Amino acid sequence: MKTLAITTAALAMLAGAASAQDVVRMGTEGAYPPWNFLNDAGEVDGFERELGDELCARAELTCEWVTNDWDSIIPNLVSGNYDTIIAGMSITEERDEVIDFTQGYTPPDPSSYLARSADLDVTEAVITAQTGTIQAAFVAEQGWTLVEFATPEETISAVRNGEADAVLADKSFLDGALESNPDLVMLDRMEQIGGGVGMGLRESDTELLETFDAAIQSMKDDGSLNALIEKWEVASTF
Repeated sequence: MKTLAITTAALAMLAGAASAQDVVRMGTEGAYPPWNFLNDAGEVDGFERELGDELCARAELTCEWVTNDWDSIIPNLVSGNYDTIIAGMSITEERDEVIDFTQGYTPPDPSSYLARSADLDVTEAVITAQTGTIQAAFVAEQGWTLVEFATPEETISAVRNGEADAVLADKSFLDGALESNPDLVMLDRMEQIGGGVGMGLRESDTELLETFDAAIQSMKDDGSLNALIEKWEVASTF
């Protein structure tokens, strides 16, 4: 209770400092369920929409949602098209050289393989992954045959039409893809890569980063973040 009280006080103070920014634009991909996707009304939905709205409410910020293609999501943050990235982005040293991250709002999610055959040897196969992801970097580092595509949906299509033998992606995403592609199979092999998922901000936006950091911590302290993770089944809980 004492920790929560201190966090709440710090959050209120930081929210006041950040309120000079009228609207905080929350940048996401809108194509990676259950993390983020566009619903039937064309609105951003999913775990990160619910999380982002709650963080903004706790920080007393007015927020609006912006979608952006994954392959340009960091450059367009840096250039000012929006103020945050909240898009299932794993915290990595390479990305941290360009932008800053909040603390992780989920632990690392295992990466899995969705394949055409259950007996596939991934070391001898053609593996697809979304461009600019930790999974694409992992496959390249292993020296395996890698085929990259711009969107998550294209990676699934590549396996279905035979351009690749398997796709490597977050298990939470592939669980949903398997439901709509029952002819594919989830391999038993999983990879533990990445350092958890956090919000990305410009390196100059230190006050805004501290505000969101405090809001994330408050959700960890009262258990609401774990409840949200369990609801959307995006990762293991803290």
